[in-house]
Amino acid sequence: RGMSSAERPKRPLTAYFRFLKDNQPAFREKNPEMSNLELVKKMAGAWRELPASQKQIYEEARKTDWQKYEEQLAAYKAQLTPDQTAALKEERRKRLAKRRSFRKKRELTVLGKPKRPRSGFNIFVSENFQQSKGVSPTAKLKQLFETWQNLSSSQKQPYLQLAQDDKVRYENEMKSWEAKMAELGREDLIRSKEQQPKKKTAETAQQAELTKASLRDNIAKLKLKKSEE
Repeated sequence: RGMSSAERPKRPLTAYFRFLKDNQPAFREKNPEMSNLELVKKMAGAWRELPASQKQIYEEARKTDWQKYEEQLAAYKAQLTPDQTAALKEERRKRLAKRRSFRKKRELTVLGKPKRPRSGFNIFVSENFQQSKGVSPTAKLKQLFETWQNLSSSQKQPYLQLAQDDKVRYENEMKSWEAKMAELGREDLIRSKEQQPKKKTAETAQQAELTKASLRDNIAKLKLKKSEE
């Protein structure tokens, strides 16, 4: 049968977390005005000041539960098939990757990394989402996407210009932010040269225009051929 990591025996609490669990109600009763963060800080201070003999009681309880945990874990692993073992490893890998990604995003937010630039469509959605039709967010997005697809080039232009301005804002802010990260010794957060936007040379721009012109000519030829048929 299929198995989930939820069925895996839970690791026992550390001595410190046992102390928190046992004493949190009493600390809360004595300090009802405190926020959860303030209460945890107060309890952490109480743990640091706790005599070694009392800390040992919590440590011994942890050791006893740890022995039971290892026995339960061995029994749990013994009943797994190779496929189940592989599936659980993959589940754990994905869970850890998701956790690392979350921590990375949180760190970048704390460090003040600039928000990525929005596309023209993103700006269009943000300006029209509230008044768009649809009972659900998904329905609204679908309706806005269809509307965006039907807009003419001139109607899209204001949003595309705002997107271009936002891109310039992002690049300027990123340069300042990366310089700050270099000062802090966080070169690992600085984009590589391959990731940075490349400046278009005159030759590149000319080549792009020639390609567009060639594409327009081919489309015109196809339309003319169809009309003759």
